[in-house]
Amino acid sequence: MDLSIVILNYKTKGFLKTCIRGIEMFQHGLNYEIIVVDNASGDGSVEMIKEKFPQVKLIESSENLGHAKGNNLGLKEAQGKYILLLNTDIAVLDGGIKKLYDFLELRADVGLAGAKLLNPDKTPQESCLRFPNKITPLYRRTFLGKLPLARKELERYTMSDFNHDQSRPVEWVISSAIMVKREALEKVGLMDERFFIYFADVDWCRRFWENNYQVYYVADAPMVHYHRRESAENSGLKAVTNPLARIHIKDWIKYLKKYKNSNLPKIYESQE
Repeated sequence: MDLSIVILNYKTKGFLKTCIRGIEMFQHGLNYEIIVVDNASGDGSVEMIKEKFPQVKLIESSENLGHAKGNNLGLKEAQGKYILLLNTDIAVLDGGIKKLYDFLELRADVGLAGAKLLNPDKTPQESCLRFPNKITPLYRRTFLGKLPLARKELERYTMSDFNHDQSRPVEWVISSAIMVKREALEKVGLMDERFFIYFADVDWCRRFWENNYQVYYVADAPMVHYHRRESAENSGLKAVTNPLARIHIKDWIKYLKKYKNSNLPKIYESQE
């Protein structure tokens, strides 16, 4: 099988239906399977899949396992040579999946490739970033981000100096639409399940680099992402009352602990 498409769902029945329809709409010439992991949504998503998409492999979790554990259920089930992880709020554009596939086919040095994520108005999103330092999330979430030193760090982190119309190796890509090679996955391993939602993609990309696989941003593989940064809707003291913000902080602390004595991996571009 060429490709396994893993879609993790939690209470997004409408997005899920649209996402699958989009995948099926565009003929990409690949032998593929779709695997939906439902994180105990309880919103009718499971029933909708069984009724409208009986060809889809459905994994029903009895609880909300979070991002890493949920995706890992799909990764373990996947049979494809390549595996595409998709958020339900991704609208697949014509050719986007095939371009990621073809790119990885041509690049033995690349283990993980991320699509170019677009807003609904087709402006680019921050889908490729540099590794955060110890204080970057604090700048992102509080009034401190308005300070000159913080703005400089946030510009570095979000790659504001980068032309998003160009493909290039990057430190990490947001996992809303990423494709990995099975052979690389077998070496790097699954997502780290200590992270509930956040930093699992940062950590995973870091481990790809540590295992000598490049992580790439592929500019000619666009997909629309109907994204809302719910964890960042509040800042400062208000963030304490936001459940997603609290999870963000907990996952950040876990990330810092994991890498407290580690150096960042070397980022390189081969001449292939």
